[in-house]
Amino acid sequence: MTPSTSTASLRRAVVIGAVAGVIASVVMAMYAMLAAYTKDTGFFTPMYHIASLLTDDADMMRSMMADQQSGDAFTFLAGPATLGAVIHMMTGAAYGAVFGVLANRLRLGGVVLAGIGVVYGFVVFALSAYVVLPIAAAMFDSGDPIENMAEMAGWGTFIIEHLIYGAVLGLLVTGAARTRTAAASTPVHAH
Repeated sequence: MTPSTSTASLRRAVVIGAVAGVIASVVMAMYAMLAAYTKDTGFFTPMYHIASLLTDDADMMRSMMADQQSGDAFTFLAGPATLGAVIHMMTGAAYGAVFGVLANRLRLGGVVLAGIGVVYGFVVFALSAYVVLPIAAAMFDSGDPIENMAEMAGWGTFIIEHLIYGAVLGLLVTGAARTRTAAASTPVHAH
């Protein structure tokens, strides 16, 4: 592999991982929102929770209270929901890009890479809960909602969210690798 081929391969791995990370983060968010709904804390509360990195936690609390006090599980606030979704997808893209590079270097595929994705999801959970979220809370002066996100969401829910993220990420990167391999092995016929 020449240096330019290696650089192109690395770039492709980053892009594939980042796109897969965005998609996986959306699937993860859907689970988080359904979990919040079943816990009577408000369907959109996870988005407001994430947005509290850059805003105060009033929107998150309003959503939770509306569900718990009046049964309004679908309090929707467009600005904070959009902000939370963007932060979440950007984070998913960053973790996905790292996974894309790792997958490219390991040269694994199929079920093995999907399984590694689940393990990676657990690593992302641990890194987020114990390192990244406390640092982000301190950097943005956002306090408990961000620093204690895993506890507030529920440890079990938070772990499952990240396992789902990793599984979807692994499957998508595997699918992209298979598509790339199939395209590379298909002969080109001149007419």
